[in-house]
Amino acid sequence: MTSSQWSDLDRPPLRGAALERALVRPGGLWTSVRVVPQTGSTNSDLVAEAAAGAPGGTVLVAEEQSAGRGRLERTWSAPARSGIFLSMLLRPAEVPKERWGWLPLLVGVAAASALSGTAEVEVRLKWPNDLLVAVDGEERKLGGILAELAGDAVVVGIGLNVTLRAEELPVPTAGSFALAGAAVTDRETLLRALLRTFAELYVDWVEGKGDPDASGLRTAYSAQCATLGRTVRVELPGGRELVGEATAVDGDGRLVVRTADGTERPVGAGDVVHLRPWQDQA
Repeated sequence: MTSSQWSDLDRPPLRGAALERALVRPGGLWTSVRVVPQTGSTNSDLVAEAAAGAPGGTVLVAEEQSAGRGRLERTWSAPARSGIFLSMLLRPAEVPKERWGWLPLLVGVAAASALSGTAEVEVRLKWPNDLLVAVDGEERKLGGILAELAGDAVVVGIGLNVTLRAEELPVPTAGSFALAGAAVTDRETLLRALLRTFAELYVDWVEGKGDPDASGLRTAYSAQCATLGRTVRVELPGGRELVGEATAVDGDGRLVVRTADGTERPVGAGDVVHLRPWQDQA
């Protein structure tokens, strides 16, 4: 039997025209929303489009990615139509470039806020770019965020596991909305909520010139960040490690870690391992 986009009834295709009608409005952030059946990487596609002059507010969604990328050039893939794989092209000209590093954290706040309410499961953030859910009481990775500079633009991609089944998990630490018992797994509903919430928060952030305190972004991120208050091991570039308590996110979006001797060290890049279960946070 030949496979088709309707061969898995739990994973219907997205309706691109309906999404664009729902999200593109005069004077709004989004200028176009396109859905493609397959691509290598939505981020790579929009980086190329940014170089060619594509406007800010361009959104590209793929039903399947064959060369999806995460941080540190890691590969990322999932079955067709099992998740939300999208990238957005942003041109925050009013915001100083040194504050553009807050954009992936802004996407995380929007995703955690919108998806927690829509899917009716708690979505938390793991610094710097992961989204977490609980599956059978265990902390699992729901998705990740990747931001890339593209000249005078930023392309931010997000990948979320929606209907991924246990036998399809790429690693045991992965999860999905379905496995977390979400009340809603309709991708169009989740996508609309995510993009609408991000647009609202982005406008506030731009109006505040990217200031994470004036826009309320740092407070919102800290409230939704599962890393803060935890004992963590940060795997730093060059094979070094830092162990301590994650105490704050500073004004540059860096994670502040207090070591055993009481020294507080800001970390701008690194892989974070949570050493205490999130249920143990006090």
